[in-house]
Amino acid sequence: MSEDGAFVVGLDRDAVLRRREVVRKVERRSAWVTLAIGAVGIVAAVYALIAFRGSGMWPFALLLIVAMVPLVLSTVLALRLQTERQRWYAGNELQPVAMRMTPKALELACEGAAYPVVLPWQAVKGFRQEKLFGQYALELELASGVGATTAGVRGLDQPAVRTVVKPNPLLRPTGLFLVKALDQPVHVIDQALKHFSGGRAGVTQ
Repeated sequence: MSEDGAFVVGLDRDAVLRRREVVRKVERRSAWVTLAIGAVGIVAAVYALIAFRGSGMWPFALLLIVAMVPLVLSTVLALRLQTERQRWYAGNELQPVAMRMTPKALELACEGAAYPVVLPWQAVKGFRQEKLFGQYALELELASGVGATTAGVRGLDQPAVRTVVKPNPLLRPTGLFLVKALDQPVHVIDQALKHFSGGRAGVTQ
């Protein structure tokens, strides 16, 4: 508990850096595999169009091409976002605080964001603990209908925040905070969430 009565959860720098490297490797491997599948599908469809011209297979070949295009686009999107994320890592020091709870709001320091996310308690359901990339992470859960323009909400519209809080369906979720990088155990964070939110928020598994 800080001097102003807030509950602060800090970050273990070394654990976060190790996590970044794991996520980077898995994301790149997944992206290239997805690209390879999409490329093979498109090449096979084009070959069918040329080799079996006039056989009536063209609708199926076109359908295969259309089905493969999202895979290629998801690879391009994932690699672009990862490049932007790595560029941000290189230019910004890791923040020592993960989250801060006050009677009014939950404040989150999201990696890649220029300023903290501020969420009034009525906008927060809490966190869901999930196993992602082989390690447990906390994913933020917002109340139904909450978005960047909701009254009292600040920072949800930042690109870096959107990739983890409401990720594109083509991207694999990474979680907001790695559990073992936090300096407070999950059950203590759960108790603090319940306390400051009046029982509204908590951690689910």
